Amino acid sequence: MDDAKEPAIIPYDDGMRQDVVALWDACGLTRPWNDPNKDIDRKLADPLGGFFVMVLDDRVIGSVMAGYDGHRGAIYYLSVDPQHQSAGYGRQLMDHCEAFLIGQGCPKINLFVRHGNEAVKKFYQDLGYSEETAVPFGKRLIPDI
Repeated sequence: MDDAKEPAIIPYDDGMRQDVVALWDACGLTRPWNDPNKDIDRKLADPLGGFFVMVLDDRVIGSVMAGYDGHRGAIYYLSVDPQHQSAGYGRQLMDHCEAFLIGQGCPKINLFVRHGNEAVKKFYQDLGYSEETAVPFGKRLIPDI
């Protein structure tokens, strides 16, 4: 008999903030120019988006933010604790986000992968995502630091 517990995907609760930020640090997602706490605050102010965490034995082992602007969906901060990677949990989080966005009528998801991150590119390619020819542009409107 297999007694292994399966993780649960639940909505983010602000009591998880410290654990989520630590997870993002462990996964190399944080950057000096993006304050993760401000990113969380901005997401919590988004009435249409989703912010989900994966918990196992009351411990946060994954997270993801999903948004939809009426034209395209977006995924941010997909993360799985390095000790739990390669167990299919990232795929489960993405399946959850895709179902969430489909439920909102979202026709397509856009996401970003940093240059040189070949493992993550392969992860998304294995899920059916493909690299596109558009070049993202950005402009910071509100500095985090």
